[in-house]
Formats: sequence, C-alpha cells, structure tokens
Amino acid sequence: MASESIIDTAQSMSQAVDLAREVIVQKENFKKFSTLLERITLVLRELSKFDVKNSEHVNRALENLKVEIKIAEELASECSKGNKVYLLLSCKRIVENLDTSSKNISRAMSLFALGSLNVSSDTNEWIMKLCKNMENAQYQVSVVEEEILQKIETGLQDRNTDRSYATDLLICIAESVGISSEQSDLKKEFENFKNEMQSIESRTEASRMEQIVLLLGNADIVTTPEEKEMKYLIKRDSLGRELSEPLPSFYCPITADVMVDPVETPTGHTYERGAIEKWLEEGDNLCPITKTPLSRLSLRPNRTLRQSIEEWRNRNIMISIASMKPVIQFGEEQEVLHSLRKLHDLCQRSKLHREWIVMEDYIPIITDFLYNKNSEIRVHALTILYRLATDGDDNKEYIANVNNSITYIVRSLARKVEESMLALQLLLELSKSISARNLIGSVQGCILLLVTLANSDDAQASRYAHEVLDNLAFLDENVIQMARTKFFKPLLQRLSDGPVDVQMMMAETLGELELTDHNKLCLSRDGALKPLLQMIKNCDIEVKTMAVKALENLSSVAANGLQLIKEGAKTPLFELLFCHSLSSSKLRQQVAKTIMNLAMSTTSPEATDEQILFLETEDDIFKLFSLVSYTEPDTQKTLLQTFHALCKSPFGFNVRRDLRQICAVKILVQLCELDDDLPVRASAVKLLYYLTEDGDHPTFTAHLNKKCLSTLVKIIKNCGNEDEKSAAMGIISRLPHNSDMSQNLLESGALEVINDCLKLRNEKVVIENAVDALCRFTAPSNIPCQKKVAEAGMIPVLVDLLASGTPLTKRNAAISLKQLSESSSYLIIPMRRSRLLNCCFASSENECLVHMGMCSIESSFCLLEANAVRPLVVVLGEEGDADVCEASLDAVLTLIDGVYLQKGCKVLEEAGAIPPIIKMLNSSSTTLQEKTLGALQRIFRLVEFKAKYGKSAQISLVDITQRGSSNAKSLAAKILAQLNVLNEQSSFFDGNV
Repeated sequence: MASESIIDTAQSMSQAVDLAREVIVQKENFKKFSTLLERITLVLRELSKFDVKNSEHVNRALENLKVEIKIAEELASECSKGNKVYLLLSCKRIVENLDTSSKNISRAMSLFALGSLNVSSDTNEWIMKLCKNMENAQYQVSVVEEEILQKIETGLQDRNTDRSYATDLLICIAESVGISSEQSDLKKEFENFKNEMQSIESRTEASRMEQIVLLLGNADIVTTPEEKEMKYLIKRDSLGRELSEPLPSFYCPITADVMVDPVETPTGHTYERGAIEKWLEEGDNLCPITKTPLSRLSLRPNRTLRQSIEEWRNRNIMISIASMKPVIQFGEEQEVLHSLRKLHDLCQRSKLHREWIVMEDYIPIITDFLYNKNSEIRVHALTILYRLATDGDDNKEYIANVNNSITYIVRSLARKVEESMLALQLLLELSKSISARNLIGSVQGCILLLVTLANSDDAQASRYAHEVLDNLAFLDENVIQMARTKFFKPLLQRLSDGPVDVQMMMAETLGELELTDHNKLCLSRDGALKPLLQMIKNCDIEVKTMAVKALENLSSVAANGLQLIKEGAKTPLFELLFCHSLSSSKLRQQVAKTIMNLAMSTTSPEATDEQILFLETEDDIFKLFSLVSYTEPDTQKTLLQTFHALCKSPFGFNVRRDLRQICAVKILVQLCELDDDLPVRASAVKLLYYLTEDGDHPTFTAHLNKKCLSTLVKIIKNCGNEDEKSAAMGIISRLPHNSDMSQNLLESGALEVINDCLKLRNEKVVIENAVDALCRFTAPSNIPCQKKVAEAGMIPVLVDLLASGTPLTKRNAAISLKQLSESSSYLIIPMRRSRLLNCCFASSENECLVHMGMCSIESSFCLLEANAVRPLVVVLGEEGDADVCEASLDAVLTLIDGVYLQKGCKVLEEAGAIPPIIKMLNSSSTTLQEKTLGALQRIFRLVEFKAKYGKSAQISLVDITQRGSSNAKSLAAKILAQLNVLNEQSSFFDGNV
C-alpha cells in the first residue's frame, strides 16, 4: 500500500523541518522554507488516511520527494554546522538551492493530484494550492549580505591589499553572522574558514575562496603583530637598500608624472584618470596618442598597472623608512628635522606606512625627541606619535610605556599653544587605552593641567581636555585628583550612580577637601546634596559617617544649608544624633556641626526673604537642648552655638521664648560656672546673653542670684576671650533695673569691672556693653551709686568715649551723663557772700557758670566741670544716628532746666550748641524733632537768642507745620508765634492743620 510510504515520507519531511529550524545563517529564508515543508507534512499525513493505492504517479511523487527531502536535509545541516564565514560567502548558492528545492518539491506534490487519488475535491484543491505556493516562494539574499559580496568583489577586482579595508570587511562579516568582533574569536573563525576550503569539491569555487582568503588575510584582526612584523622584515630584507626608478609605463603621457589612478582607453593606452578626464572636459574628444575618438564612458581602470605602481612605490617607501633611521638617530639637527618631516608625510599618507614605521621600531626614537630643546623637533615628534597612536591599542600602550614618554607629553601641555594642543591631542588618543590611562593619571600635575585647559577660553582645547578627563575618570584615584583640582563632574557621577563603596570614597573626599564657598555652591547646584542625604539613611554606620562628613563641609554655606532644610535634612540628622546605639563621639560631633551649619543658614538674608524655619516646634528645641547636659564638651559647645544662630534667626523670638520656658536659663547658669572647660562656658555665657534680649525679668531674677552675678563678674575680670567678656557684660547690662539687683551687682564688684572695661581700647563691644551696664548706676534715683561712679573717676572716661566710642557707646555715655547732670542741682554748694562783696567783687572763680554755686565732678557731677558740654555738642552735629543725637540733646538740655535757662543758654551758645540744635529740626526721627522743638521753645524765650537764631530756624519750622506730626506742628507753630511769624490765634496751635 502507498499509504505506508506516504507516512514514511511525512516523517522524513518532519525531520527536515526540524533541521531547517536550527540553521545559523539564512534564518528568514529557512523559516519560510520550513513553514512550507510543515504544510506539506500535514498534507501527506492527511493523504495517509485515505486508501491510496500504488500508481505510477504516486510512486514517482514519493521517490522525487524523498530525493528532495534528502537534499533539503543536507542543505539545512550544512547551514547548521558549517563555518559561518564560508556560509555567508556562499549565501547566493544557498538561496538558489532553496529556490530549486522548493520548485522540485512543488512538482513532486503536483503528481499526487494527477494520481487519481480517492480523496475529496477539497483535499485535491488544497494540494494544488500548496504546490502553487511552493512554486512561487521567493528566497533572497539580504541587503547586508549583498553589500558584503559587492565589497569582496570590488576588493578582488582592485587587488586591494589595504589592511583597513580587509579589517572593516571582516568585521562586517562577523556582525552579519553573529561572530564576536574580539580578535581571538575572529581569528579562530577565519582559521576554520580556511580549513573548510579544503573540503570544497568545485575547483572554481575553491579558487574563488582562495582569492577571498588572500583578501581577508590582510586584515589586522586575523594577524598577530609578530606575524606582521616577521612578514615585513622578510620582505624588507629582500629589497636591498637602493631605490628603484619607475618603469616608463608608470608615467602618464599627459602629465609626465608617475600615475596614481591609471585608466586604459579602448586603444590600449593608459593615462592618469584626472588628466585624461580634464582633457576630455576641455573639449578634445580624441585620444592624445592615437587621435581616435574617445569618451569618458570608454575609460576602464588599469588595475594591473595600478598594482604594479603601488608595489614599486611601496618598495621605495619601505627602503626609505629603513634608511632614515640612522639619520634621525645620529644626524645633525637640520637633517633630523628634514627626516622627521618626511616621516610625518608618510604617516599622513597611509596606515600601511605607519605600520612599517612602527615595525622599524621608530617609537622609542621619536619619544626621545619629546624632551629635545628644539621646540620644532618636539612638535614633529608629537605629531608623528599622534598619527601612530590612532592605529590601535598596541601602539598606544607602546608609546605610553616607553622612555617615560607620558611625563614629557604632559610637560608639553604647559608650553606654547601649538605644542600644547598637539600634546593634548596625543593624550586624548592615548587615554582611549586602559593601560595608558593608568600612567597618564599618575603623572604629577597632569590632571591639574588638564583641568586648567578644560576651563580655558579655547573651545577646542577645552573640549579635548574634557574628553581626556572623562577617559581618565574610569579610575577612582583619578576622580579624587580631579576633585582636588576643583573638577567635580566625575565625582558627582560616582556619588549619584556608583556602588556603595565608591559612594563612600567620593563622600569622604568631599568631606576632606578644602572648598571655597563658590565650590560648595556649585556642588550643591550640580546635585551633591541629594545622594548624601540618601547615604545618611543607609543602615551601615560607615556610610552614614562619610555622608555626614561631606554634608558638614558643604552646609557651611548658607544657601546649601537652606537647601538641606528644604529637602528635609533635619529628620535624618536628628535620628542619627539621638541614636542611642551611636558610640562614635566623633560622628555625633560631625552631626552636631552639620545641624549648627543649618541653623546658621537661617540667619542669612535668603532665610529672611523665604521665611525658612529649621526647628518647627518647642519639642524640637527641647530635644536638641536636652543633649547639652549629656554630651561631650565639643558637642556641647557646638549645640550651644547652634542655639546662638537660632536666636538670631527671623524666628529668634520664638526660639528664645521656648528656651526660657524649658528652663534653659538654669542649665546655662550652671555651665557659666565651669572653670575646666572654657569653650563650653563661653558658649553658655553667649547664649544666656541672647536669652536676656527680650527682657523676661522674672525668669532671670529666679536664677541670676548673687553667686551667678559673682561668676559673671569673675569672667569679665579674668577672661581673655573678648566675645565671652562682652556677653557677660551684656547680661549685666540687661538685668532688671531694680534696687535689689543693683545692690547685688555692687556687692559682686560689678561697678569695679565696668570701670576696668571702660578703660579698654580695642574691645569695642565690651566697652559698649560696659557703658550700657553703667546706666543703671547713674540713675538719678540712686545718688549714692552716682557718687560711687564719680568717685571711681568714670565721668571723664564717659566724656572721652563721646569722641572715641561707637554710636551705641556714645548714646549710652550721653544717657549716663544726662542722668548724672540731673542730680547736679541738688548737690551744688551755694556760695555765701555779703551784699558789700556782691557789689564790689565779681563771681568767684570756683562758682559754676550755670548752677551758681560750688561744683565739681566728684560732688555734683557737673557737666561743665567735666568739660562734657563741647563733646556733647560735637555729637549733636553728627548726622546719621537719631538715637545718639537724642541722648546728647537730653544731656545738654539739663543745663537749661528751670532757673538755669539764661545761664545755661549762654554756656550752650559758647559751646556752639544752638546751630546743631536748629539743624535737628530736619531730623527724620519724630521723637528727636519734637524734643528739638521743645528745646528751642525754651531757648527762644530769651529775646537775645530769639533775635540771634530765630531767623535761621524759620524755614524748618514752617516745613514742620506742613509735614510734621500733630504734636510737632503745634510746637512749631508756637515757636513761630514766639518769633512773630504767626499770629498767636492761628489754627496751627491746636495741631489739627
């Protein structure tokens, strides 16, 4: 029965389908072929179900199918196990075989339809349709394969021996069939291809494959350097040493020069292509020699002659390269330069020439010239080495490792522009080799020079330098060197994307670098903060440590600190600071310093503008301050300094209030008593000073007892730290002004230390606070204290400070002098004289010109006796600080109180006080303006003064009636009435105008 044979055939075809699916080339074509075979298998299995009897057509169909199936299996097996290079080169044959096999199978299957099978019409129609599909199936070579075959054909026709052409061609083949482009893999596959040629039966195909082997054999990738060198040396030694003359056939009849691209005319004459084409373009359509008609289309390449010319030219070049070597090594300077120029020209012409130069071992000779004194020789050396370096990693490594060449190339970076650029180009090329990179980065000063060039105005030099730095950045050590020269891009890339150990290394570098504020801002802008914050959240304590160290460094710039606050740095930093398992005091200190930097950033103008809050709740403040009592001294100091900054921030009032509420004052008072840790004590005193700013008297009365006051006095007396001394004095100046506190201060020796501080010369802030503190002891309500001040000789010192002190010092000195002067009228000793003496004698020399009695500095605190009037008047004339002028005005006005008006005005006039008082009418301070008006109202009661100074005050007074405050308008109007400028019934007097 034929059914059994049909089943066997179907089984064989199924095996062919399986083989077709395992091919390593022509996969698309075999996929189409196997799909058709699979459908035929289904048809055969369907036919086997019918009672198919043996017939001539059926038997012939089955025999033909068996033959074609065997052919298909052999083809699929060849394409599954054969050499990939050979299979690609045979792609047209394979496609033709597939096409033939499909058509033959189609014809065999059509015999079933002619066999009068006892099958349904549908089955018969199915068979015919499948036969038609097989007949019409189209298989084709891919575009890439077609291009490769065309390149091979061109190479064979041109007898191309160029290594780069062969190398590129072999790489294209490898990519097309899925071979690794690694040299070892390609070479192995190429050797297998050559071995497979031995089994080719067709002499024509074998001959063609041999030609292809010769073409591809020129590729560098399948030849070891040793093999190439051996081949070169054998050929060179066979040439002799004499240059040969060109053959007559090498010359172009038109140009009389040796041809480069010879083309042949139909008459057999050869010309240089460019010359004959120009001849034809100029309108002469006849052959220059035979005068027969000639067209451009009839020109054909003379490949044989071209190859002969190239062989002759290469022979002479090979001899020239070998013969120049002694001249370059031992010749005179001009001979060396001439030979280097020739060598440079050869390098530019061809890669093959460069290979010969390398194989003649020129590289050590050329690198020796890198430290030659002649700059022109160095420039040629750099140029030649650059050309050689472009030809592969072997050359790069050789150049980098011979004669310490990298060091001298780097030195050329710092020379003139041309040499520097050539050195930079060469380094860029060398840096593409991994082994060369190691050497480049290790040369002292190299990375610094590269970074300098990267930042230069020369766009090309900058681009090259950046590329070299990018290549060198593969080594972490180089990245760290770059960061030390302030080139941070590679470091930031590793910090963001590198593995944890690399991130730690980069963070550690950031923590150790000495950075300018600009550097820190740039690092933040370029993304350094975010990965560091992520590292703090890492479970590994070492990772946290490195990240905190870097953040401490970067956060010292206000803008970075504010950015960290915005990005939520407080939470992870607090978690780390309060971690009970944190055993490293150094890490805790670094965290505390980072937090301090964030706090300090809130005192910047940017924080004020953006209203950035660091510690948001009283609980945050409590938790942070609680550590002050439980940490080591360095951290204590840092935490206290953190609160210094917070107290000065835009939200400082809230911070100070919360600190007072959590009894921070009590702890600070205890810390102020430390004698064994002066830095902590100084920080505590300063914070306590900040907490006194808001005048929360009950809080301080409870804790600042006699013992604490004595401690503060002791600090002021013995401390060499100006900040601590000024803070302690500032605390005293801000204490409640009541008799008990003043008495406690006296008993603690506060007045004595204030006196000592007033005599200091350079500690301006200490003097400011001392003068402020003195004001409590000069209050007129406590004359005994005033006497102590006077007896201590402080009044003359206050007078001196009116000239030498800061504005705040001048203000408080004037306040004290004013308070002392207010007591003068009660303390003068009246002069007793008889009427006769009054008539006959003038006033005694010891009689005060204002107080009309016996005055002195110690007994009555008289301003005249203290020579204070003139200094106070000078202060009156100083513009710019209304508070200082106001305090000085208050002091001089004590001389014209009540009965002392006339005499006091005389004294003020003599001191030149009236003009500056009038000038103060123009002050922008309403309070000072109103006080000035009150003073002038009294002064102008005296006719003499009204007549002398009234006119100079009129313009300002009129202006005040227009623009001043309600009270000032009224006062100004009254004075104008005094001066007879306004009617006394004017509406100005009620102040409503």
